[in-house]
Amino acid sequence: MKNLGNMMKQVQQMQDRMQEMQAQLQELEVEGSSGAGMVTVRMTGKGEMKAIKIDPSLVDPSDTEVLEDLILAAANDAKAKADEKMQEEMQKLTGGLPLPPGFKLPF
Repeated sequence: MKNLGNMMKQVQQMQDRMQEMQAQLQELEVEGSSGAGMVTVRMTGKGEMKAIKIDPSLVDPSDTEVLEDLILAAANDAKAKADEKMQEEMQKLTGGLPLPPGFKLPF
């Protein structure tokens, strides 16, 4: 029973740290870019876009397709960076608690 008590204590500590991590992810901001930095997107660790910057030389009313593609690429780059940071934090969080393969947190 002592092991079960210790495990429950670890689970509670992990839940507390996960709540802290969720709050930190909301505060975390990452920046993704495309087109050699001509388009940048800033977003939170939870994927909420905060800002988009576009080099004025890209604004061509007759060719919006390139600009649309660059915005999409920059947003995906920022999202990938946010996901990577979240995975790093999750590894720190679950370091002492073995999880089954394929089990992902947060749910």
